[in-house]
Amino acid sequence: MKSIFYFLTPLLGIATLAAHAQGGLQTTAKGVQCQIFTHNPGEKVKQNDVITFHYIQKTDKDSVLFSSYVAGHTVQAQIHPSQNVADLMDIFPLLALNDSAMVKVPTDSIFKGHEEARPPFFPKSSYLTFIIKITKVQSLEAAMAERTAAGEKLKQQEATDVNAYIAANKLALVTTASGLKYTVTKPSALRKALAGDTVLVNYVGSLINGKVFDTSIESVAKASGLDQPGRPYEPISVVLGQGQVIPGWDEGLALLHEGSKAKFVIPSALAYGEKGGGQVIPPYSTLLFDIEVVKVKPGKHAPAVAKPGVKHPVKKAAGKKTAVSKKKN
Repeated sequence: MKSIFYFLTPLLGIATLAAHAQGGLQTTAKGVQCQIFTHNPGEKVKQNDVITFHYIQKTDKDSVLFSSYVAGHTVQAQIHPSQNVADLMDIFPLLALNDSAMVKVPTDSIFKGHEEARPPFFPKSSYLTFIIKITKVQSLEAAMAERTAAGEKLKQQEATDVNAYIAANKLALVTTASGLKYTVTKPSALRKALAGDTVLVNYVGSLINGKVFDTSIESVAKASGLDQPGRPYEPISVVLGQGQVIPGWDEGLALLHEGSKAKFVIPSALAYGEKGGGQVIPPYSTLLFDIEVVKVKPGKHAPAVAKPGVKHPVKKAAGKKTAVSKKKN
């Protein structure tokens, strides 16, 4: 139920403020209330501006549903015409840099037409309250330039951190043309995984700083303090070359044999890239994986096409942009 609510919240818009106000609290034609706490000098937020802001989301009883302060990061949004009842796009243009405001959105408007999604902490006639603080206002061009510069800085830092990690741990790694680094820690002469095969894999995934973010092994999960309720701790099943996993895995697993173990050092370009992976994998993060290929189940393989003068063509594993366990947006 909560996930439904969070999905709806950014999609619901706010109407333009009406002229009347009581005690500083302005009310819109659709019943949305707004009170601006500060009126700082300077230009107001404009259409297409990119704003950075903090916000707190709470119920009428002051129960906090979300706080960007607690989450430890601000939120960015580009200003565009309001489309729904709670996207705040008609409120932001009333504010300037460093302004703060309270916005109260009637939940009857939010859940109109889908009452089944209304959670018990939002009874009828209640409000969803936002406390907003504008911390930065930029033109779209300035925001894009800043993001590009920040990305380049993170890329450079990623390379520095990886090199330091490899040197500190005295790793002897093979680097592929794509940038994947790996070492086979337990060789095997059994069947090699091919595109189309189903590979059963045990793994431990961690960041360069040593923090484990995912594993298929229960003892490792407990030792690392991972909270994975309901997860079955067993080898995961991957159909190789089908884009079910991040490109670094698709490429790396194709190098291994059944029964082998390896360490993968996967650059962000072959993992989660500039967006990162949820709240556990930051942008531009190189990922470390300790891998065990438990079993290789033969699958359907495309017939090899022999080239003139080549008796044993080498098959290539496909690598699409995906996630270790494919995540849907």
